[in-house]
Amino acid sequence: MKSTKISRVAFLVFYTFVLLFYSRLSLSHCAKLGSETDKQALLAFKKQVADDPFGAFSTWNDSLEFCQWHGVTCSSRHQRVTALYLNNQSLTGSISPYIGNLTFLRSISLQSNNFYGKIPPEIGKLFRLQYISFSLNMLQGEIPVNLTRCSELSFLDLVMNKLEGRIPDELGTLSKLVGLGLASNNLTGPLPRSLSNLSFVEKFSLSENSLSGNIPVELGLLQRLQMFQISSNKLLTGLIPIQLFNMSSMDYFAVAENQLIGEIPPYIGFTLPNIRILLLGGNRFTGAIPHSISNASKLERLDFSLNFFTGSIPVNLGNLQNLIRLNFGVNKLGTGRGDDLSFLNSLVNCTFLDVLAFGNNSLSGVLPSSVANFSSHLSYLFMGANRISGSIPTAIGNLKSLILIGIEKNFLTGRVPISVGYLSNLQELSLFGNSLSGEIPASIGNLTFLTELSLDENTLQGSIPSALGNCQHLQNLGLSKNHLSGIIPVQVVGLPSLSRWLDLSHNHLYGPIPLEVGNLKSIRQLYLSENRLSGEIPSSLANCVGLERLNLDGNSFQGTIPSALSSLKGLQELDLSRNNFSGKIPNFLHSFPFLQSLNLSFNNFEGEVPREGIFRNVSAISITGNDMLCGGISELHLHRCTFRSSGKLWHQLTFKAVILTVPPAAFLLTLCFLVILYRRRKGSRKALVENPVEDKYLKVSYAELLKATEGFSSANLIGIGGYGFVYKGSLGQEEASVAVKVLDLQQRGASKSFVAECEALRCIRHRNLVKLITSCSSVDMKGNDFKALVYKFMSNGSLEDWLHQKEDEQHQRPNLTIMQRLSIAIDVANALDYLHHHCHTCIVHCDLKPSNVLLDDDMVAHVSDFGLARLLHNNSQDQTSTSGLKGSIGYVAPEYAVTGEVSTSGDVYSFGIVLLEIFTGRRPTHDMFSEGLSLHNYAKKAIPDQAIEIAEPTIVEEALQVQDCSFKAVKPTWRSQIHEILVSILRLGVLCTAESPRERMQMKEVIKELHDIRELILAMGL
Repeated sequence: MKSTKISRVAFLVFYTFVLLFYSRLSLSHCAKLGSETDKQALLAFKKQVADDPFGAFSTWNDSLEFCQWHGVTCSSRHQRVTALYLNNQSLTGSISPYIGNLTFLRSISLQSNNFYGKIPPEIGKLFRLQYISFSLNMLQGEIPVNLTRCSELSFLDLVMNKLEGRIPDELGTLSKLVGLGLASNNLTGPLPRSLSNLSFVEKFSLSENSLSGNIPVELGLLQRLQMFQISSNKLLTGLIPIQLFNMSSMDYFAVAENQLIGEIPPYIGFTLPNIRILLLGGNRFTGAIPHSISNASKLERLDFSLNFFTGSIPVNLGNLQNLIRLNFGVNKLGTGRGDDLSFLNSLVNCTFLDVLAFGNNSLSGVLPSSVANFSSHLSYLFMGANRISGSIPTAIGNLKSLILIGIEKNFLTGRVPISVGYLSNLQELSLFGNSLSGEIPASIGNLTFLTELSLDENTLQGSIPSALGNCQHLQNLGLSKNHLSGIIPVQVVGLPSLSRWLDLSHNHLYGPIPLEVGNLKSIRQLYLSENRLSGEIPSSLANCVGLERLNLDGNSFQGTIPSALSSLKGLQELDLSRNNFSGKIPNFLHSFPFLQSLNLSFNNFEGEVPREGIFRNVSAISITGNDMLCGGISELHLHRCTFRSSGKLWHQLTFKAVILTVPPAAFLLTLCFLVILYRRRKGSRKALVENPVEDKYLKVSYAELLKATEGFSSANLIGIGGYGFVYKGSLGQEEASVAVKVLDLQQRGASKSFVAECEALRCIRHRNLVKLITSCSSVDMKGNDFKALVYKFMSNGSLEDWLHQKEDEQHQRPNLTIMQRLSIAIDVANALDYLHHHCHTCIVHCDLKPSNVLLDDDMVAHVSDFGLARLLHNNSQDQTSTSGLKGSIGYVAPEYAVTGEVSTSGDVYSFGIVLLEIFTGRRPTHDMFSEGLSLHNYAKKAIPDQAIEIAEPTIVEEALQVQDCSFKAVKPTWRSQIHEILVSILRLGVLCTAESPRERMQMKEVIKELHDIRELILAMGL
């Protein structure tokens, strides 16, 4: 019995041993099978990689165990792959779906490669996966919903790929997620509210996509957020949830470049105590910059640019001693009290400051000398387009790290400091649009890294320093609109680095163009207009094969256009007008494939005008004032070119001599006889030149106008027109304010313009037409002919001044309200309706544009400048009116270029363009209008859905500001009403600018529409 028990025990022990042996053997076998599966999955992954430039897979072979392969990490116990790390290897290929067989994988990082194709959904099988980084690749398709099966996932980084579609709502189920990076893709749709379930998330990055809609309020529940980054989605709208401004853990907050609105809480500096990066630029935020921001002492980058912030800049920003970048540019900051720059003094304490930008605001005051004591790290200084006065500190040379200085379009006076030449790292110096005087310091030649120098629109004098030729990296040089004199230095005009533009126009430079201009082989724009340059075009200019724009107009050049210029195939614009060029127009000009504008007017060209290329487009060329030209296309209205055979030449010349000589001789004899009779008449009066204005106008002498304008002083010059200059003056004993338009009779067509304007104005009276007081047709003190027209002075300038006022004007005008804009449009419409339908003879203005609409003390509009006006008798063109009608580019009706016949519908077209310009704020010649896009098409595409978006921004802003704060709840209704008004106005402008004249409205119909719109505005209380 006992032996039986022993045998049973022995059997059980033996059986247990056998089970353990086979169990271990099975586990070992399974481990080997799992390891083999991992190895095959890795080899399948390698197979999908087409390019391995750095040999990342050189160890992936049988010479090593797969756990020792580059980038592979295995568990020590089971030899299963737990991590795959192949960053920065420039691998090209797709991600193999077999990656889903690496079932022990916890981390995979493939960032900074060239993987393409879709993210394999098989990754969803990796239930142990905690970390995914596929950033900086070219992955496409949608984010696989299967990723949400990786329930242990704590970090998902898909930044900088080409992913598209919506963000899956299911991502909200990844409850352990700490970091979510989907930035820089092509994702669309709204931000899912489900993301608010990611209660552990610390880093949230969705920037640079095309996400739309509002920021869900629920995201304010993510209390552990350290990074909130949704910049550059552009379609995100609405308010920022207030809870996001109350997260003490927030380190990085970036919502720039969207369409977000609202005000920034005044307490933000207290509720975000740890904020290091705060980027709010490029939105539609309003209100003041919170002064509490100076309490956020950890701030390094602060960007409030490109918004609508108002008021002052906090004066205690010097408390932010870690500040590196500060940007308040392009807002409406400024108080108008002249002390807006006091905040600069405190910035001396910001010893790490690298970028300081507050340009394009309304900040006024004297530039403090403390600027020269800023951080030695300061690299970029942007202060342009404000109202800054005073002078540039002489000690600015202390800022040795400066790379860029931008103080353009301000009121700076004084000289350009010599110490600027000490800024050895400077690459761009932009001071244009100020009142700087004195000479250009030669020390600028020390700036060997300088790439751009812009000193245009100042009052600089003296010669151009030849030392600028030392700036061997200079690409852009602008010195236009100064008082510079002397010759063009060969060292400057021959600087090979100049590749974008060289602008020396509107100065007093003289002499020839140096031959060294041929060194500018890469120059794209060369402007030498309005100087006193002479000589011939150097043939070396042919070397400038990169030229796109060449303007030599308004000089004294002579000779022919060199045939060598045929090499300038890239020319888009060529202006040689108002010189003394002669000879034939070269045929090679018609072969320039990109030439869009050619102005050869007022020279001495002769012979036949080509008919090909640009010469087929009458609106693209100007040849006025070349009396010896003939032929060309019929729209140019030139006489035919005649070519005679030599056999009949003598007879033809003899016959022509008789025909041309006898009638004039007979005419002269008759004229002499009549003159003798005329002088013998009693009471005859001597008149220098017949005045075309009727006798009912009081005539005024040259001496009186000389006195009235203080000798035609430049201080009284208020405008420059196509045919002359306009001065403000005080006339008569009452010293009434007048505008004196003095014709420049050296310009061809000026006399005809004088006659046309007198003829048009002599019999018309209307409250919306400029009032002609008198005229003068006499001689000046040198015995030269003198013609002038005297008008009632309009104190508020032109509509052009109000619509496009310069930031550097001494007296900034307030923005026009929507009602003011409409009233001006109605005034102009009334004037045109009177000219077209209520005068004894129909008058077509032919040159309606904002600069020809003047505003009086009460902002009533008056149409002016009738120098191109035409009188129509029975719908036929008056043969006595001016010839060579051109009008103004962008405003002239398209049919004028084809038929040359004017009509009232042409004025309707011009009015429509002006109406669209008034309410969009964009000129028809804006750079954006190219390649088939025009102001007409721009407005047509925007209605009805985007009328507010293309409207001049201040229209909507000021209309909404009319409401009292207590009516905020009805703002959406107001916005829809403003939208309705803008749609009506834009639609009217589009109808008036229809391509076919027959489709345009008449002015009386336009007036009715405008009055209906006016009633809507009045009903809103605007």
